Amino acid sequence: MEAREVDVVVVGGGIVGAASAYYLAKGGAKVALFEKGTIACEQSSRNWGFVRVQGRDPFEIPLAIESVRLWQGLEAELGADLEWRQEGGLAVAANESSIAAYERWLEAARPFQLPTRIIGNREIRSILQGAQGTWPGAMYNPIDGQAEPAKVAPAFAEAARRLGAEVVVGCAVDAIDRAGGRVVGVKTEQGEVRARTVVCAAGAWASRLLATIGVAMPQLVVRGTVARTAPVRAISGAGVWAPELAFRQRRDGTLNIVDGDGGVQHDVVPASLRWAREFAPLRRALGGHAKLAIGAPLIRGLIDLIPGSAGSRHPFRAVRVNDPPARTAHVAKAVGGLAKVFPDLGPVEVTRTWAGYIDLTPDFIPVLGPVADVPGLVIAAGMSGHGFILGPVAGRIVADVALKGHTMLEIAPFRLGRFADGTSLGPRLVI
Repeated sequence: MEAREVDVVVVGGGIVGAASAYYLAKGGAKVALFEKGTIACEQSSRNWGFVRVQGRDPFEIPLAIESVRLWQGLEAELGADLEWRQEGGLAVAANESSIAAYERWLEAARPFQLPTRIIGNREIRSILQGAQGTWPGAMYNPIDGQAEPAKVAPAFAEAARRLGAEVVVGCAVDAIDRAGGRVVGVKTEQGEVRARTVVCAAGAWASRLLATIGVAMPQLVVRGTVARTAPVRAISGAGVWAPELAFRQRRDGTLNIVDGDGGVQHDVVPASLRWAREFAPLRRALGGHAKLAIGAPLIRGLIDLIPGSAGSRHPFRAVRVNDPPARTAHVAKAVGGLAKVFPDLGPVEVTRTWAGYIDLTPDFIPVLGPVADVPGLVIAAGMSGHGFILGPVAGRIVADVALKGHTMLEIAPFRLGRFADGTSLGPRLVI
């Protein structure tokens, strides 16, 4: 069967891939997006819903600012209700050293003229209605916002379809195709597709997909647990991260809550050993925040290494959707934190729990842009928990690079080559 042709193939149906397909189609490209599961079936629908600028790595701040600008008009542009609201972000300090870290970050962020500031307990309590407790202070940014994760990537995908993009779900890309030193398309379970540009926006699967053409991208994942409560009284319109818990109050009054450590653990897999050296600085920076767990994911990963196993023959078909279980200990800790900060709520029912895999790079910032020695390949992955806020701007950058060969935003710090040439600066974020 003769391979069909498009201008650009996008691999991955999360917010980054869907946004990329939208902006590519808007720019006039013939684009096909492939997702082995369904749109937003993994972390893009499982994250907290924060659209946060403050606390980011300084390299990310210009991208985050531009992305917030896009977020502000996104509902009108996509013709969809995304439950967007822009009522600030609050990072409550655990101790004086946290305040010192916030102050250092504010100094580094000064050139970007953000309205972020350090506030005291009186203002903290004005943002957190009915909160009980005393803290050293907090960092507050009024331009941070929030939206409903499950709605955003599907809205981008549907808008891309309206512009003529082909959105194919339930179809794995088995490999990227390379000939004559450049990318020429992809091999899917439905056949070959030729393209002059392939965008790897495969989230937690990106490193494995890139390996099909010999491109090494250091990437690991952590499992993040989230719980949702029954509706409660109005607490805050801000996205909040405090020592006791992090939370976002949704439009219907329910809360998405996470324990104050971020609710994450690293499920050890064969890749944990493959990238151990590269991730050593991040492991030291995270300290005890990311617990190690040895269990079923490691066993499954070892089985997948056996020649002839389903995971070895078709790794992207063997697991259509990463759907790890929530950790009850993280849920219990988050519920306890909620009761401590807002004791007047009384017992609050947890109506749902879930988990997702958050993909990380060693310096906690994305890989974003073309790959110098592989013409036709563009990577938009390794979002390191920042994919929700950066999704719109990442999609626009992908379209600029694919269609124009350049972008107006500075993306050199996000190049893949930083890990090989030693210019990666290591993790510099403070939240």
